[in-house]
Amino acid sequence: MREIEVADTCAWVLHPEIQNAPRSRAAETALEEAVALAVALPGLAVAGAEVVRISKPHPGQLFGSGKVAELAERLHDAEVELVLIDGPLSPVQQRNLEKAWKVKILDRTGLILEIFSDRARTREGVLQVEMAALSYQRTRLVRAWTHLERQRGGLGFVGGPGETQIEADRRAIDDQLGRLRRQLEKVVRTRTLHRAARKKVPFPIVALVGYTNAGKSTLFNRMTGAKVMAKDMLFATLDPTMRRVTLATGREVILSDTVGFISDLPTQLVAAFRATLEEVLEADLILHVRDIADAETEAQAEDVASIMGDLGVNEDVKQLEVWNKLDLLEGEARETVETQAGRRDDVLVTSALTGQGLDALTEAIEAALAEKSFDEALELPFSAGRARAWLHDQGVVLSEETGDTGFRLELRWSGAQRDKFHAGPGADLSP
Repeated sequence: MREIEVADTCAWVLHPEIQNAPRSRAAETALEEAVALAVALPGLAVAGAEVVRISKPHPGQLFGSGKVAELAERLHDAEVELVLIDGPLSPVQQRNLEKAWKVKILDRTGLILEIFSDRARTREGVLQVEMAALSYQRTRLVRAWTHLERQRGGLGFVGGPGETQIEADRRAIDDQLGRLRRQLEKVVRTRTLHRAARKKVPFPIVALVGYTNAGKSTLFNRMTGAKVMAKDMLFATLDPTMRRVTLATGREVILSDTVGFISDLPTQLVAAFRATLEEVLEADLILHVRDIADAETEAQAEDVASIMGDLGVNEDVKQLEVWNKLDLLEGEARETVETQAGRRDDVLVTSALTGQGLDALTEAIEAALAEKSFDEALELPFSAGRARAWLHDQGVVLSEETGDTGFRLELRWSGAQRDKFHAGPGADLSP
């Protein structure tokens, strides 16, 4: 852990391990991720971290009285100001622990919301975070902790000079949520117009998804030449970024970088960022980027699949797995990964950092997208002006000839575009 600076808030991370509770990963691994989350928030210095094993959660303070007293002494000796608990806390548990330990308490949801608040850059992202934070705050009070120095903007969970007791009841929060929703609707309408404009150009959307810190942004930068923030840090990317990319074959696609997923993602954020992840919902191809060097890569992949299911991602959308960070593996571990990937048609092995495997990845993208489009000739009568205009508007017309009775068009379109045509402007025409 890094040396604590004077300006930093001294934090301590606790991961409660409940006996006999179902879990997808080891407690020590979960604790490491929780520490990484804490480090991702500017202004915090992690002085210590530990797994706390409990038989069952205490309804009033999560831990038993003996453990609470033991931790109180340890936190006091380390001069801890903020305790991060890697799990959900009820308002009663939070209040009682704060009273017992005389420190500010932040649970996993609150911490992730703080990080999102610090990272959101677009207007939509900021509004989404504010709405998620208000939904979270609606059931609990944010009390004054003026002894904590505040070095940045944020949501107010960590505290800072001038912060006072929030004198707002649920009605006030609901009013504020209403105002934010109206602002968000305006932003979303603007983005909908932009998305509609993109649809007029028949560029397939290729969406990068994956667990946070899997290397999506580094891969995005490598493929597009962009300079999206890419750091060895959880949630380095929050706001969606899209770039047009020309593949080796000349095909143009829109590559979309998205926020990384994480286990136990707060339900408020799943709902709040659904609009931000619309590019994933509308993608023609999804690249699931995995940190194949991480010991928990399988559990992370399951978390990603679960969240995509919650978001409503169509199971019919073609997916490729990108086993990234091959450069971190050596010897037998590397050979094993390459052998396993070689047995599957839907897996590519890459190192976004070195560029290894990117040529094969672009070839796989081209092959996957080629399956989604086909060439077809279509004859339209002169009276079908609306249908002809729609086809040109969609950019699917390769060539057009005028005959005695109408137009003959050579098209390259997807099955979805064909269905839309025959359900809409071409509904009166024979398929």
